[in-house]
Parts: sequence; C-alpha cells; structure tokens
Amino acid sequence: MRLAFMGTPDFAVPALYALRDAGHEIVVAYTQPPRPAGRGKALRPSPVHHAAESLGIPVRCPEKLRNVVEEQEWFASQNLDAAIVAAYGLILPKAMLGAPRLGCLNIHASLLPRWRGASPIQSAILAGDTESGVTIMQMDVGLDTGDMLASVAVPITAVTTASSLHDELAALGAKLVVEVLSENPPPIPQPEQGVTYAARLAKEDGRIDWTKPADAIDRQVRALTPWPGAFTTLAGETLKIGAVDLVKGVTGKPSTTLDDRLTIACGDGSALRIRRIQRPGRGMIEAEAFLRGQPVSPETQLGS
Repeated sequence: MRLAFMGTPDFAVPALYALRDAGHEIVVAYTQPPRPAGRGKALRPSPVHHAAESLGIPVRCPEKLRNVVEEQEWFASQNLDAAIVAAYGLILPKAMLGAPRLGCLNIHASLLPRWRGASPIQSAILAGDTESGVTIMQMDVGLDTGDMLASVAVPITAVTTASSLHDELAALGAKLVVEVLSENPPPIPQPEQGVTYAARLAKEDGRIDWTKPADAIDRQVRALTPWPGAFTTLAGETLKIGAVDLVKGVTGKPSTTLDDRLTIACGDGSALRIRRIQRPGRGMIEAEAFLRGQPVSPETQLGS
C-alpha cells in the first residue's frame, strides 16, 4: 500500500520499520520538528525523523496542521491508501483524516476505551491495572474515540515498568498494524462503558507522597521512570527514586527512615526500601553505593 507515517518518539519507530519490511510504500514521514535538547540546547531531530532518514523516506515537520491549507492540500494530493499514526503529537484536522482511501489508523498503547489520551502506559501502571495492550483504531475527530480494528492484551505484573511495557507495546503495535493492513478487519465501535482518560504527565506528578501506601508508591516509581521520574527530598536535596522493594513487618511514621538501609515508612502501616537512587547531575545508582557516600541514619525524614 501507499502510506504516510506520522509519529515522533521511540514508541513509533518499530512500526515504521515493520511497515517498510512488509513491503509497503511509505511516501512520507510526518514528525514533530527538531527540539532543543542537551546542555547545549542544540536542535535534535525526533527518533522517527532519524529512522525515516535512514530508510530514505522524505520527512515533513510542520509546526501545526490545523488551518494550514497548503499542508492539508499536499497531503491529499499524495493518493494515499492510508496514514499510520503512532504518538505523533499533533491533532489531525478532518480534511486530513478523510484524505487517504482507508483513512488514518492509530496505534494506541492501551485497551480502548480504557486510557484514552496522552499517557496510557503510565496511567495503567499507576492505577494498578492487571493488563494493558495495544489497539489499532480508525481515527475520527474525537480523542481516541474511533472504531477499533484490532487489539492485543499483555499482563501487567508486579515488576512491570513504564520502560518495559513501552517496549513490549511498541513491538506488538508494529506487528498488529501490519496484520490490520493485510487482513482489513471490520471496524467495531468502542463500548460506552469503561471509558477513562490518561492526562498528560507533568514533572510534579513524580513527587512522592509518603502518606500513601507502599504499593501505590511502588507503582508510581515503576510508572514514572524514566520520565518525569519519581522523586523525594533529603536534607534539601532532590533525589530521584529508580526502584523500590516492598518491606513487610515494619511500621513507623510515614516519610521517616526505619533503619540505615533506606527503609521508609509509608501510609497504612506499610514500608518500602529504596533500591536505586539518583542525585542531581549524577547517574542512577544502587542504594548501597549511595549510602557509602552519604549515610542516612534511622528516623531521618524525607520529603520535607
């Protein structure tokens, strides 16, 4: 088929390669414009931009699509069979949604209608869901409201992280969208029951509230690493928490250390032990290494 591909982050890259490997003609890749990154704030092209250029696919990086008639007309002139969209980051206007022969198909990282919106992977882990998945959806003008063409589920376990689930769903989405283009399954309307929305994450979402139960904080750490990162403060210094272990049989005042091994009292009589930690400007390290350089005594308070 003659396709356009529209995506920006790492999540979208496996689908781009899978579509190329399946023999489809990808005539253009749309992606977000290069953004300042790193200490020097040099402009950095997106992962999809890099991948498309490596495959010899022309790249277009409009700042916006709404009310940009020239871009919409160019898109319509390409005689596309379909456009494949994966975490692109721009809203497609109605004129573009209807331009390809088969419309625009979205690879969404949840089991719709649960977790429509911007952060479905993180939201599923935060909520304590026991499964997630990928849905291939026929796009319409709503927010992830279009008819479903296919979906596949995967379990969320006690050790699932946002990074591991991201990679699993990116690979599954790439495989599934190729199957949908080959098999052309009938569209199924999303059920009205079970709709939830995943809001866009902000840095402050990573702040740990030690009055919450330890299992909720564990989910927060697993859901928000690497970004925005779960964090707390110790002696005025902000520390990112990369991994924790739940600890049974010990209790104390929430936010205080219960020993010299970074075991922290949490809400509801629970506790956890920090396993990986990161100081500002440093890399993530094991807690034992951190404590060798900065011992933390019992009854030390965090988060203040």
